[in-house]
Amino acid sequence: MDWYELVFELIDMRSFSNLWYWIALAAVWSSASHWILGVPYDMVARAARHGGRLEADLEALVRINVGRRLYIARVAGTGLVSFGFMVHTGLLILGFWYGVEFAQAVLLIALPMTLVTAISLRVAERIERKAPEGDALRAELSRLRLAIQAIGIVSIFVTALWGMYRNLDVGPFAA
Repeated sequence: MDWYELVFELIDMRSFSNLWYWIALAAVWSSASHWILGVPYDMVARAARHGGRLEADLEALVRINVGRRLYIARVAGTGLVSFGFMVHTGLLILGFWYGVEFAQAVLLIALPMTLVTAISLRVAERIERKAPEGDALRAELSRLRLAIQAIGIVSIFVTALWGMYRNLDVGPFAA
């Protein structure tokens, strides 16, 4: 037995039975629900408790990140959406037509994160248009965080169901 076989026997390289995949999935959703429009949510909570300088810092950081995201969307949005559709379509075909488990695993992370990006851009446009401050801004960020967490819960649930389905070797693409 050579080292290649030994490594692949020791470490299961299938995505849904690999602990690292589940750690990465948890890290992606944890990060997505903590960084709301590029602002750490603990900063929102501190601004609500203490106000003053923390509130001003929060408003400035949100304004900077909203402007940055909307600039990127306006300048390169069409190209990014086209590239995103190409990647998602490729993963969908590889994963569910050809049965490549890695493509399925990546798609089950990328597709809901694309929805999170779209919702975040929509909220960023609303923040730019209305320019909320104080309680109104924190409420907007809190609603966005709640929506991201809801998408994350559904995504993790669907990924877990599909992963267990594949791990039980009863899936349509079982080896």
